Amino acid sequence: MAKIAIDLKSGSIKKEDNLIVGIDLGTTNSLVAYIKDGQPEVVRDPDGRSGLVPSLIYFAADQEVIVGDAARSHLVADPGRTIFSVKRLMGKSFSDLADYAHQMGYQIIQDDQDRLVKVRVDDIFFTPIELSALILRELKTRVETELDRKVDKAVITVPAYFNDAQRQATRDAGKLAGLDVLRIVNEPTAASLAYGIGLSRDDSKTIAVYDLGGGTFDISILRIEDGVFEVIATNGDTFLGGDDLDQAIVSHWETRFNLGEHTPSARQALRLEAERAKKVLSTETQFTGQSGNHTLTLSRAELETLIQPLIERTMDCCRAAMKDAGLEKQAVNEVIMVGGSTRIPYVKQTVSAYFGRPVHDELDPDEVVAAGAAIQADILAGNRKDLLLLDITPLSLGIETVGGLMDVIIPRNTKVPCGYARQYTTSVDGQKNLKIGVFQGERDLVANNRKLAEFILSDIPPMPAGIPKLEIRFQLNADGILQVTAKELRSGTSQSIMVKPQYGIDEEEMGRMLLDSIRHAEDDMQQKALAEARNEGNMMVQSAKKFVQQNSSWLTPEEISRIEEHAAELASAIEDESKDTIQARIESLNAFTTPLAHKALEVHVASAMKGQAIK
Repeated sequence: MAKIAIDLKSGSIKKEDNLIVGIDLGTTNSLVAYIKDGQPEVVRDPDGRSGLVPSLIYFAADQEVIVGDAARSHLVADPGRTIFSVKRLMGKSFSDLADYAHQMGYQIIQDDQDRLVKVRVDDIFFTPIELSALILRELKTRVETELDRKVDKAVITVPAYFNDAQRQATRDAGKLAGLDVLRIVNEPTAASLAYGIGLSRDDSKTIAVYDLGGGTFDISILRIEDGVFEVIATNGDTFLGGDDLDQAIVSHWETRFNLGEHTPSARQALRLEAERAKKVLSTETQFTGQSGNHTLTLSRAELETLIQPLIERTMDCCRAAMKDAGLEKQAVNEVIMVGGSTRIPYVKQTVSAYFGRPVHDELDPDEVVAAGAAIQADILAGNRKDLLLLDITPLSLGIETVGGLMDVIIPRNTKVPCGYARQYTTSVDGQKNLKIGVFQGERDLVANNRKLAEFILSDIPPMPAGIPKLEIRFQLNADGILQVTAKELRSGTSQSIMVKPQYGIDEEEMGRMLLDSIRHAEDDMQQKALAEARNEGNMMVQSAKKFVQQNSSWLTPEEISRIEEHAAELASAIEDESKDTIQARIESLNAFTTPLAHKALEVHVASAMKGQAIK
């Protein structure tokens, strides 16, 4: 039997299998790095020039999937099949993205405002987890090719502001890509490690990490004490980055040189020329380029004038973060620059002037996060004996949800002691009791995990489905004792149980469970997607029946017939084994009923204004 050697006390992988890579999964570009001769080494392209893998995915008509640089040309030629900025979709519902969904060239699906988004390409529906897994798989292939060996363990970085749902989505994407994600590390923490800050147990510092990437800006204020990194404040702008600096140059050129209307390809060429100008002016004082028959010029002074309002917006974020942290600028000991756009001298000068100290820009700002992730991976591998690792929980802990799914509440490798809570609701009208099953393991279906306990939350006040607010809280202490508490927040009804999660599992069994989770990740994800689609479909069928019952007084016989027809087709699809078929039927029902739902609102409002009761 295959076996993973794990040091349960430290949470580290034992020496015989100690290769763990660090991954920076970025909005615009992604990188993978590992430790070579004690130093971080970023994996580069076959030419040895760039370690950046554009976070782009192109789905060709013949089902071929292209990831990275080769997908770039399709952004203009075939935008509906070219997916970018997947990171912005992670752990998000459609309502979270409503303000800028129209900016995406591809189709984001709205089924329910509170459910996680999907991306539609033809008649296939992808989750952000599946899309991110394709990028991670490309990085995995790249490092395996360079090292000529299998790589299946990784540390992945995320923004400091990522919530639990976004972090879990990142873990799931790693698992689907065939990676055991040992830790999710905050990007500013990784950047600090790359500069050696926090590696010493004696470090006691306050750090500011200024991260100006291709599409986003983040400022994080960290406190490092006894080797523990604490994010004490974060701020930023998810729509402010190097792309916006490029656009400022494009707009300037369009006005100054009267360039007129562009074809899509000409517009893309002009944007690329603006990007080149930005890079040239980081080391030179004058730029000259071409766009069609036009000669384009730009000086460093002109560039600084153009980008000044944008950089000032980043400084507003810095001021807000410092205020939230309750600190004066002089309290910051180190300032670290991350992101390709921080190469611009004006950016470095502005940040340095604000904090009143020189900034750290010695390392490649595109690679610093990946390098830090590799260092964190090296610590987990047990190669840095001077650093103490906090105890962790070796397997994920969660509960069973509708469809036999495992909903993880405490992910594997979380430092202990810890406590997490999630809110749920009922799926049946008038439900008074809720059975809560507690499970341990890494598979997406509870049938493949280990059951630890089960208890009943009773005496829930009868309410319509979806109205009760049920909080499930997991509290894991330093001795590995788990307390699970279920509470209905509206009534205060609660019940709890104590369990010992690791009881009865030896190291070999734990290793087998971890290996199984990676080996069956793709099958698990397909089963999970099918179960979720069936759950969603059943909810839609029930909602359609309720809608007809509540609005039969004004719906026409044809409208009722069409709703029932769509609902019947969906009910039939639920018995099928294709989540895409179910999703397509959901789309059809949703498309037909949405205008009727708007009309129903108008009817009810008009009825209320006449003083009539709304049933």
